[in-house]
Amino acid sequence: MYHDPALARTAADPRPKSAVSAGVGVAGLVGMAAWLAFARSKGLDGPFAALVNLAACGVPMLLWAVLVDKVHRNPSTGVDWANPRPLRETRDISLTKLAGLWLTWGGIAAVYAICRFYWTGNFAFAMWCFKVAAPALFLLSVPYVLWIDRHLVQPKDGAWHLGAWLLGSTEPVDDAAIHNHLRSWAVKGFFLAFMLAIVPPGFGAFIRASSEGILTNPVALANWLITGMFMIDVAFATVGYILTFRPLDSHIRSANPYAAGWAFALICYPPFILMGNGGPLDFHPGTAEWSHWLAGQTVLLWIVGTVLVALTAIYAWATLAFGFRFSNLTHRGIITHGPYSWTRHPAYLSKNAFWWISMFPLATTGSLYDAIRATFLLACVSGVYWVRAKTEERHLGADPDYRAYSEWMERNAPIPRFGAWLSGRPHRPGYAGVSIPATAPRSGPAGIPG
Repeated sequence: MYHDPALARTAADPRPKSAVSAGVGVAGLVGMAAWLAFARSKGLDGPFAALVNLAACGVPMLLWAVLVDKVHRNPSTGVDWANPRPLRETRDISLTKLAGLWLTWGGIAAVYAICRFYWTGNFAFAMWCFKVAAPALFLLSVPYVLWIDRHLVQPKDGAWHLGAWLLGSTEPVDDAAIHNHLRSWAVKGFFLAFMLAIVPPGFGAFIRASSEGILTNPVALANWLITGMFMIDVAFATVGYILTFRPLDSHIRSANPYAAGWAFALICYPPFILMGNGGPLDFHPGTAEWSHWLAGQTVLLWIVGTVLVALTAIYAWATLAFGFRFSNLTHRGIITHGPYSWTRHPAYLSKNAFWWISMFPLATTGSLYDAIRATFLLACVSGVYWVRAKTEERHLGADPDYRAYSEWMERNAPIPRFGAWLSGRPHRPGYAGVSIPATAPRSGPAGIPG
């Protein structure tokens, strides 16, 4: 009988369980596909159709997570459904928490009001969404907090500590909890505004794209599919920032506490982006897209187009694998399935590989200086993502679940093992039940692509 060593190793050393099942992402993708087919058939390419696309993605994921995976029963929610406390015991806690929560929201609103770039361009749509949603969120926060605090094992979270500080409570206040609370909401405030800003343009471009002759044109087909993959990525990410709730086990466990992590993440997004047009790390001047360099080479156009589509698909898959838990700079559970069983950084690797292949920085439309400059700057951009990976690794390294996953990856995942072979590091085979010394993770974390 044939003996497969890889299968034997996997059976003896099973991959750590993922915080999200694959079914959640598949459910969201199916719901989105149904709406996209309908929207294209009816020409629904506007911003409100793009918001419906978020619902078509998010609702099936929510239903799968609750009805099939029963995530609300996970111990990590911190919720005890069986023993709710009387409202009189938790009412004061809830009111203090609401004070902290509303102070946080007020601070975010003040930032939006002061930073006027939020009221121009695509950000104007995000601000409109917030203005429409704000009254409902304010009113619904009262019954929600009063209800959930009766079921929480530890209701005094960061919002409560902030509220206690605001109200001058005589009880001890945990500064670390307040800082984590503020960092978590800073992530949501910054990235949700950005995501909502780019949801309509990507959705509209995908819906409006003509299908005439697209199957015979490798460049047109690749660009349309790439647009679709990025639209999927943005939709899943946006839903992830919205559905951050303890009853769904999708709450933020912790936000990255390291300044370098924030700095290197924020420079990848507007208004701080350094890779944009005219930015210090803009590697585009003097370069051209792959379709320019390969014009007239039909076979190469099909090959490179296929590779770029595949890389973008991996990038979108890395976000889809989160279900509704995607979020930059936060820990919301360790993702171990899908592309995260190959490498700890599928999104970072695929994104950077896409840029190197699509831009051909050594081949420029200008001088040798342009080639050197573009190559150097693109290498710097890749270095930015390397630093992001390291700071995220440091953040997640405090979680035993992440350390177990990281060590499993070192033993089993193809890309970490290939990296170990390239660097000359000895491979450390191991199986469940075999004592292997704990080490700090050497790559980046699962579950925090950006």
